[in-house]
Amino acid sequence: MPAQVTLSTASVYPEGCAAAFSTAARLGYDGVEVMVWTDPLTREAGALRRLAEHHGVPVRSVHAPTLLVTQRVWGTEPWGKVDRAVELAQAVGADTVVLHPPFRWQREYARGFADGVALREHDSGIRLAVENMYPWRAAARSREVEAYLPHWDPVPQPYDHVTLDLSHTATAGSDALEMVRRLGPRLAHLHLADGTGAPRDEHLVPGRGTQPCADVLEELATAGYTGQVVVEVGTRRVDEQRRELDLAEALAFARLNLAPRPA
Repeated sequence: MPAQVTLSTASVYPEGCAAAFSTAARLGYDGVEVMVWTDPLTREAGALRRLAEHHGVPVRSVHAPTLLVTQRVWGTEPWGKVDRAVELAQAVGADTVVLHPPFRWQREYARGFADGVALREHDSGIRLAVENMYPWRAAARSREVEAYLPHWDPVPQPYDHVTLDLSHTATAGSDALEMVRRLGPRLAHLHLADGTGAPRDEHLVPGRGTQPCADVLEELATAGYTGQVVVEVGTRRVDEQRRELDLAEALAFARLNLAPRPA
């Protein structure tokens, strides 16, 4: 099967989860990635199944609440959060859980992280795709903080499945295309966004920053990538009409650059 293009519920924030399903159906996305958040709908399997059935848009993946801003969603114990995300994915028919590497202060969690991820994949049949992050920087870039363990870059780590986020590669100053090539079949999930290399995570519409978004998609299409391409862009500062146009543009960008090239 060709790569599915799905919509992250984070892309409609501050609108809620229900709006993401409605938008995905209206624009023709292949599914939804549910970012587990303070919105109670993102944590209720029954409600998510009803939304998926009503709009004809399946839940393809679940993003565990391992962000800094979701540290108290589903408690504070990190493996508990991951386990509940896996259970939610199983309950809604998703095949992938996205999670971030541990924060530096989560030392016990970090010590067994790679083994814990592998064990849960084996036991559940759900892919746990660890996402690339970035060093935290001051605005002037004069000071850099390594906030993640074992590292923000998953490429050299022993994870079987990885999520590549193209806004995070911009913030980190990483070579996204080289990461794709080094990951090979370990690249199971793509967060499609863009960035300019600013110290903060931007999540721009693809094509509006400096990342090789088109080249990455073409590389994946050529390689026969069958994972998900998840549009995860920021629209919080635009009105409803502009949000609709931005998300339609991102979908068209993905479809265009994933299309097979004539011989």
